Formats: sequence, C-alpha cells, structure tokens
Amino acid sequence: MGLRPVDLAREHGLSTQAVRNYEEAGILPPAERTPSGYRVYALRHAAALRAFLALAPAHGHATATAIMRAVNGDAVEEALRLIDGSHAQLAGDRRTLEEVERALHDLVPPSGPEPGTTFIGPLAHRLGVRPATLRTWERAGLVVPGRDPLTGYRVYTPADVRDAQLAHQLRRGGHGLEQIARVLERVRAAGGPEPLRATLREWRDRLTVRGRAMLAGAAALDAYLGCR
Repeated sequence: MGLRPVDLAREHGLSTQAVRNYEEAGILPPAERTPSGYRVYALRHAAALRAFLALAPAHGHATATAIMRAVNGDAVEEALRLIDGSHAQLAGDRRTLEEVERALHDLVPPSGPEPGTTFIGPLAHRLGVRPATLRTWERAGLVVPGRDPLTGYRVYTPADVRDAQLAHQLRRGGHGLEQIARVLERVRAAGGPEPLRATLREWRDRLTVRGRAMLAGAAALDAYLGCR
C-alpha cells in the first residue's frame, strides 16, 4: 500500500515538510521513490511516525530521535539501552521525590517561641554533625548564612536552620550535594516547606504522566518493530 507524505501528515496534524524532515533525520526509514522522484511511504513508515510521536513525550525529542535512528539502523539493543536509561532516570526522580517528601515530614517543628538566630556550633550540635560539615554545605550553596558585621561569625536565621535540617535529612537518604542544592532552591522559591508541598504534588503528577507516556511509547514502538 503506497502512502504519500500528506497521508502520514494528516493523521497527526503535521505538515508534509515535517514528515520529510523526520525521514531526513532518520526517524523514519528511507521512503521508496517513484520514477519521477516522489516519495512513497508504506504502513511501516506510518507505524514509525506513530512510534516517534509516542516516544517523544516520554523520553524527550533528542532521545526519541536516537531510539528511532537505532531501530532503523538495526541496532535494537542500543534503542533498548536508551529506553532503559530513561526508565532509570524516572525511577531516580521518583526516589528523590519520596525522599524530599519524607524529609519535609521529618522536619522538627520549633518548640516554644519562634527561634531566633544561632551560630555554627549550636546548630552543628543540634543536627549531630561537625561544624566542618556545615562549612562544606555552605561551599556547596546548600545553606549560606549571613555574617555578624562586628565579629564575622556565621549567623543562621530560622530559615537557614530549616534548610540545614532538610539538607541533613536528604544527606542521610544518600543524596548528593548538587541534588540537595536544587531541592533547597525549590524550598526557597516556594517560600518554605508548606508551599512546597503543592509543588511536590505537581511534581508527582508529572512523573505519573511521564510514566504513562513511557507505556504508550513502548506499545507504539513494539507495534513498529512488529511490522518492520
């Protein structure tokens, strides 16, 4: 069955130029040509386009392109390796989300009146870490206290103490300093742990959407592999 570029394009609301671009990028296998040079596609080309458009939301455009190029180059194992990498990334993101949620849950609320500022020694004692650890976190941008203008001592505000507690919880969960720094940026941008909880719910929803997109992408790719 011969298909024109417009036949493939119409199914997905694409332009015929987009279909030609996908072929040139290796996302679609090469089309047959008529004696006059017109492209003629087959059902497998339609399946390839469906597979790519299903894979892109799950893996991103670049990875989806690499997957299709690998399949069209008879390197199915490489395509599966790329898919495994995306699944591993999603699983890692899910673990990070769970650790952040757990760390927020385990934050110790202040007892008594609102705490004031504190210094590195008392804060290290409170967390059960060495002052050197707090200095390491400071160099990594996790918790950056101000300085007393007269003594030059580090002064930790209540927000700094909160961030140090959260960093401590995440470190105990095995997360790296760069990863923790990104989490704390989210906390500060949200205005504290409580507003962040809504952001975490949105984050979880995005992970669910991506997980389901991976299922759809896998089904479409399997259908394409079956008709090659």
